[in-house]
Amino acid sequence: MEKKNTEEGMIQVYFGNGKGKTTAALGLIMRAVGHGWPVLVVQFFKKRFTGELVSVQYLPGVDIFQFGSGEFIMGGKVEEADRKEWLLGWEMVKKHLLGGKYRLIILDELAYAFTLGLLGWDECARILSERAAGTEVVITGRTVPEELVSAADLVSEVRMIKHPAQKGVCAREGIEY
Repeated sequence: MEKKNTEEGMIQVYFGNGKGKTTAALGLIMRAVGHGWPVLVVQFFKKRFTGELVSVQYLPGVDIFQFGSGEFIMGGKVEEADRKEWLLGWEMVKKHLLGGKYRLIILDELAYAFTLGLLGWDECARILSERAAGTEVVITGRTVPEELVSAADLVSEVRMIKHPAQKGVCAREGIEY
């Protein structure tokens, strides 16, 4: 993938087994909106209520879409409903990456599509390299292909050291969702 001039927007990746990848990506929205940037958030394999999405929807210029069945994908087996949702979301993403309407596009859990075999690196690289000038892209997920790490301008690994779930504590409203 050919790199673009840094003034034209960079690619950021937040990955790893730790908590906070999506939260970090959504935190960028506050900064971007403060500078008047239009923002698109596309969440793959999710269709659940979360507090941060309720809050973010009140910010001007932020559009949020979720594509998923709402069920967890177990054992790497993608059900037809999730496959269809994935395709709808990916088509939307391609259109907006090329369209130039948004200065910041967050592709939450996009990395999972590589793991599930729904997206190949060559297609992703082509779309990212053809994106509209000035478009910053953030990709999150647990594991990412090495090619994405190499192509990205900023990569942060979020590593779990300790988590309340290890003691049987369930996800908490206002903290985990």
